[in-house]
Amino acid sequence: MPGGAGLIPISVVTCEPEQEALVLQVLRSGKLTQGAMVERFEALCCEMTGARHAIAVNNGTTALVVALEALRLRPGDEVITSAFTFVATLNAILESGATARFADVDSDDFNMSPASLAPLVNERTRVVMPVHLYGQPADLDAITQIADRHDLAMIEDAAQAHGARYRDTPVGSTPGQATFSFYATKNLQSGEGGVVTTDDDALAERLRLLRNHGMRARYQYEIPGHNYRLTEVAAAIAIPQFDRLAKISSERASNADYFSTHLADLPGVVTPVTRPDRTHAWHQYTLRITKGCAVSRDELLLRLNEAGIGAGVYYPRAVYDYDCYRTHPRVLIGEGGAVAERVATEVISLPVHQHLTESDREFIVTAVRKAATPR
Repeated sequence: MPGGAGLIPISVVTCEPEQEALVLQVLRSGKLTQGAMVERFEALCCEMTGARHAIAVNNGTTALVVALEALRLRPGDEVITSAFTFVATLNAILESGATARFADVDSDDFNMSPASLAPLVNERTRVVMPVHLYGQPADLDAITQIADRHDLAMIEDAAQAHGARYRDTPVGSTPGQATFSFYATKNLQSGEGGVVTTDDDALAERLRLLRNHGMRARYQYEIPGHNYRLTEVAAAIAIPQFDRLAKISSERASNADYFSTHLADLPGVVTPVTRPDRTHAWHQYTLRITKGCAVSRDELLLRLNEAGIGAGVYYPRAVYDYDCYRTHPRVLIGEGGAVAERVATEVISLPVHQHLTESDREFIVTAVRKAATPR
């Protein structure tokens, strides 16, 4: 088996000498927060996205929370998001005090369906929050048209979409706000960390106040705020990776192309689609295991894990499909997301990270083809 370890993991976390050197520099500086490393990190986020402002915070969920709070939402205000996403998207809405509604997704790209979004907008809707799931941008033109028509704010949940592009525009360059996560398994990582990007000067100023106890200067409080600051150490871990992002993205895309080429003919196994106007970051490579497959999704997952492939399910249910949300007074499910609920029973993600070797890729393809065959 590749590497002799018996497992090809779904993600690999490494720290290079450049990261170690910067972390050591921080430790020796005696300044562990609110320093030059965070400012440098923010500048790199602006370069990555093309946004005028990047406001670093302590994690990706916090980025969503503070982006919502910056909009001064009131009780009864509604945020429409995707029915198929990581739970942080929903938790952030609830933490902001807003009410959540859910647009369904398209089964080919797993992202918010504009056709599903439009009928959900009402007089209480304030925000649309599409999710660029697995690293592929949602249909921003169509979603933005709906938001503009109803004068809605836009927050893009780009937690998994570092370096992704919609048409010729990097994700995160937006007149509204976009949020990124730098959690340890992301394409760019700082262990924990997040950022909000925006071109809006007033929003950027409010975001900076909110993340630091509402202070414009030391003990000069402008608004009630929080301690959402990113540490210098976390920023130092992330900084050297920005120079490698293009290479990371290219290698992930190459791995994704390899899998799609060699798995496309399997009955009942649907390979992921990249829309022609989008550049996928390939945070995850996600198959759909449909009824035409000789084995169920869960059986296929079990066989792959037994073979030493660290495949996983992201995510096993629609985001609202848990008792704690189905009974929550600010979670409005309505008709729900029929497509989201279905694809949640079908999806399975394979390792696609840049650390895969040629033999790893061959092994994964062989294992999937064998696992999808009746025993």
